[in-house]
Amino acid sequence: MANINLVAQDKRCAPIDLSHHYSRVTKNRKQSSIKEFYKYFMIPGIGQLAGGLPNASYFPYDTLEASVALPQRFIPTPNDPVDPPASKLAAVSLSDQQPPSARVIVPKASGTTDTLRKIDLTSALQYGTAQGYPPLYTFLRQFTRENLHPNCPYAGGPEIILTVGATDGFSKAIQALSNEWSEEKDWIREKEGLLVEEYAYMNAIQAARPRGMNIVPVGIDDEGMRANGKGGLEDVLKNWDYNRGKRPHLIYTVTIGQNPTSGVLSVQRRKDIYKLCQKYDIIIIEDDPYWYLQYPSGKKANGVQQPASTPTSDGGKSSGYAFLDSLVPSYLSVDTEGRVVRLDTFSKTIAPGCRLGWITTQPALAERLLRITETSTQQPSGFVQSMVAETIMGPQTPHDGGRGGSRNGSGWQVSGWVRWLEGLRGAYERRMQTMCSILHDGRYMISRRQSLSACDEDSDWSVVDKVKMYDFVWPLGGMFVWLELNLSTHPLYNRIDHAELAHALWIHFTTKPFLVLVSPGTIFAPTPEIAAESAWRYFRLCFAAVAEEEVELTSKRMVAGFNSFWAIKNLKDIQELLNAESFEGAEPLMYQSLMC
Repeated sequence: MANINLVAQDKRCAPIDLSHHYSRVTKNRKQSSIKEFYKYFMIPGIGQLAGGLPNASYFPYDTLEASVALPQRFIPTPNDPVDPPASKLAAVSLSDQQPPSARVIVPKASGTTDTLRKIDLTSALQYGTAQGYPPLYTFLRQFTRENLHPNCPYAGGPEIILTVGATDGFSKAIQALSNEWSEEKDWIREKEGLLVEEYAYMNAIQAARPRGMNIVPVGIDDEGMRANGKGGLEDVLKNWDYNRGKRPHLIYTVTIGQNPTSGVLSVQRRKDIYKLCQKYDIIIIEDDPYWYLQYPSGKKANGVQQPASTPTSDGGKSSGYAFLDSLVPSYLSVDTEGRVVRLDTFSKTIAPGCRLGWITTQPALAERLLRITETSTQQPSGFVQSMVAETIMGPQTPHDGGRGGSRNGSGWQVSGWVRWLEGLRGAYERRMQTMCSILHDGRYMISRRQSLSACDEDSDWSVVDKVKMYDFVWPLGGMFVWLELNLSTHPLYNRIDHAELAHALWIHFTTKPFLVLVSPGTIFAPTPEIAAESAWRYFRLCFAAVAEEEVELTSKRMVAGFNSFWAIKNLKDIQELLNAESFEGAEPLMYQSLMC
């Protein structure tokens, strides 16, 4: 009754009906007849003869145990820019805490019958609800609504559903909100489209394109997707050519640490884009794996003086944590109509192999996504869900038999989870600072030649030539540096195709003594036209993947590689690089560079 009264007192507007955007299959989905029984399984003492569940006593696992980091393992960085930042951020990431880890134990059977608090292998390894493992679902739902997005502006707030990672979440969102199109059997007027950033995370593109969707790039700047100007969202939508198919009704976007450019979309830009989505009836799929990796020191390095707009600075509710309040919030914070489908993941906060994440969206759409889940993935791995739940939540009764991720055996709780995220931000921000400082200092090739005006051969006078080889904007978030090549200063620029010259540089980096692998910009081009016109001018560098002590060494080798390449004046040397046979293992390395 209390919950009903709270909803009745909610003065916010309800989210709009988006069912006209549901795919034909999504409209026809019904609740799983098997999953419908699961709510009855939860009745204490019920004699369960209905479901085809294996007996839990025959599961071969008695406990699930792991040594897990304490939340304070990594040292945070300041929420406000520091000047100068280098000395404060260049310290090691590990704290000097003792002990460095805790022993987490998921028991065979918990001491509680409450399914929302019961964390054990008996329940986690059994068939379960498509919404997710009940205790983890309960924790994440509360964290999402009260701490991560406390200012969602529609009545009742958002709902969540657990996924097998963000890629799974996107796959389900695109299934729910678009119809497949075939050139052989469908009219062109039925072809749907996906709006994406001019440079984009290609896994999403590769999931949408086989469905027959138009992939429609929108211009970007240092923040991310542009709302206005030539090539901006309004320009694309206002001047849509219906000979290509329907005007797109979906946006896929990475708004924090944009992949690959590392931009962070401001609150004002979100509001501008959201107004256009209201005008043109568009749904935003917000993929946000790097939301906690926002770098105040990057803003300072780029000369940005004004503080970012945050929920509390705009008069909104506090998350309860200074770190979370300091971050640029999600599109959900301006989602007055329920047009946002947000994808979260544990891939960057715990590990990619977890294959665990969640979708946050309005309840009606969440229900449709639940129907997709019931007949596909069903739910994420019970091993993973129970281990994450035990680490964060800890044992729920005194006689539980489990142990959580804190030193005393309790769980991290919300405060520990937020502290873990703060430490991760600190560790990655220090890496970013190390790489960018080296790249910034090495942008120019410095050479000396004797002055023509020298009076005699023994003169010490010389002319210093300073040639810029590349440039970049310090990342404001994420895990990447987006490097723009200045190939026009290369001695052979006018004697060879420019894209080939860029490719030769990419190959040059992989040779000894440089041995650096970067991602060429062409693999982030959503259309062949962008790949041919401009993408070859860029490289994406990931400062997250290599060992911490290797960031400095690898960055210096890359600067040395640039200098060595700019010293090449013979076209034959470039052709030899282009004609060189691939070394053994090159393809797997390239594949790894494309996976995030």
